[in-house]
Amino acid sequence: MSSGRDWALRVRMRVWKDIAVFPRKDRERLSQIIEDLARNPYVGDIEKMRGEENTWRRRVGAFRIFYELFPQEKVIFVFHVERRTSKTY
Repeated sequence: MSSGRDWALRVRMRVWKDIAVFPRKDRERLSQIIEDLARNPYVGDIEKMRGEENTWRRRVGAFRIFYELFPQEKVIFVFHVERRTSKTY
């Protein structure tokens, strides 16, 4: 069992900027969950996005983290995070 990262994690700079405006508690939680994706991107409350080949979203309370997986390269690309509203999807 590996305790380190199994996947390479890439995060769009805009994601960190968006997280920076959230309350401190939420910032810390979201940052930790994004870092934890590198261990296993298939855990948690996740759902594959319809119509997309390798795009997933993870639900974290009122927030959604959107990421793309490249399984052959074992790369995760986090490209968007937002607070869930009735217009999120």
